[in-house]
Amino acid sequence: MENRSYFVKTNGTSGNKTTSINALISGKPMGVVNGKNHAHGDGVGHVNPSPAKAMKGRRLRWTVKPSEMSINTVNPIRSIVDEMKLTPHPDKPMIALSIGDPTVFGNLPTDDAVLQAMKDAIDSHKYNGYAPSVGYATSRQAVANFYSCPKAPLEAEDVILTSGCSHAIDLVISVLCNAGDNILVPRPGFSLYKTLAVSMGIKVKFYDLLPEKEWEVDLKHMESLIDDRTSCLVVTNPSNPCGSVYSKEHLQKILRVASRHCVPILADEIYSDMVLPGCECPSMASLSSDVPILSCGGLAKRWLVPGWRMGWVLIHDRNDVFGPAIRQGLVKLSQRILGGCSIVQGALEGIFNNTPQSFYDNTISLLKVRELWCCDQVAALFLLHRVHLFFFFFFFFSLCPAEICYSGLSIVPGLRPVRTSGAMYLMVGINMDHFPDFQNDVDFTERMVTEQSVFCLPTSPISTQKTTFIVSNQHPVPAVKKKPVH
Repeated sequence: MENRSYFVKTNGTSGNKTTSINALISGKPMGVVNGKNHAHGDGVGHVNPSPAKAMKGRRLRWTVKPSEMSINTVNPIRSIVDEMKLTPHPDKPMIALSIGDPTVFGNLPTDDAVLQAMKDAIDSHKYNGYAPSVGYATSRQAVANFYSCPKAPLEAEDVILTSGCSHAIDLVISVLCNAGDNILVPRPGFSLYKTLAVSMGIKVKFYDLLPEKEWEVDLKHMESLIDDRTSCLVVTNPSNPCGSVYSKEHLQKILRVASRHCVPILADEIYSDMVLPGCECPSMASLSSDVPILSCGGLAKRWLVPGWRMGWVLIHDRNDVFGPAIRQGLVKLSQRILGGCSIVQGALEGIFNNTPQSFYDNTISLLKVRELWCCDQVAALFLLHRVHLFFFFFFFFSLCPAEICYSGLSIVPGLRPVRTSGAMYLMVGINMDHFPDFQNDVDFTERMVTEQSVFCLPTSPISTQKTTFIVSNQHPVPAVKKKPVH
């Protein structure tokens, strides 16, 4: 209640005959407030505090400041890209290999069964209102049915539906960590982990990935970072941005580290179904006997609908370590924005049950190989003038992200691509000694845009390696005359 004494005049002529509301409440004599007689004023009014008190609680000018959370929210990729000098070649269309959206160029459409499930949900008129903050029970059960397995069983109560996988990651970090805690994050890694954590006052410790071992975790380095304030270990598999897929044996080694130190895992598994043939990607939960895991996923990548903003948290609580508290915490946090789109929730069961396996197989096939060229031609073209090198950075990657691009870049002196096994990414190391005209990976990337209108992302903001990474987004290939090889 504000610090003012309200009074009611009971006689229109004598200020001494006033009834103080404070007096009625406190039992003090009428007209006496704080030991003083306040007998003045007309009708119903208030007694102003002293000028000094009034000045203390009053703003004399507008001073609207941003919150500390907003100030601390920084995307390291954006901070670099926004400062880059990007002037595309005027005669060449811009080729953006920096976008992790599989749909942006229109040549990776979702399946008709996915669209039909959405149409059916709309036509049913059942999903036009607010859904429960954690999602409809039937929709949560549909997710549980799809991802449940004997070694990692799921029920509807183990699923929290979210507004995309990014929201799922936000919920997990928020429920496990307090300001002053620290989380372990891969380097190179998805920049969102740091963006979210730092904005909440959570320290980020980066554990190294080893390019010479196809981006496996440096387990000794990771374990050395753990202390009594480590509240979460983030594992991204398949990796964004490295494109690596960890073996069962390597995942088990990571789990043993987490087990020794009693640290729960945030498993970012949004790309778990985008794995090239010959590779397997078991979920971390299916391999864990004692480490509790919160797995984050969504529709975006496997079903090629990132704009539909449907994600989920899968709660794998080993030995009841989380107990009811973490589950209740996730529920409370989900109530901040009321979860994912209700119409998409209504379509989930149809999407899971009716999308044919051939759709998934075709998507992987497009990511792996689309057109093969003679290896001798590839080698000769890469060894032409540097401008051709920049061009084929894009050209072969779009034609064949996994195989042709890797093979082509491998023969270029000074470039060291790391073979990809999943997701949509290929990391290319740059030995700057071979490129004395460039200062760093940012300069290298800028010149690619200037000379050939090809935009890749430098990874210096998220990695200690001097690398740039290319995003396989299956850009439509423009008509190009094949130059003769001399």
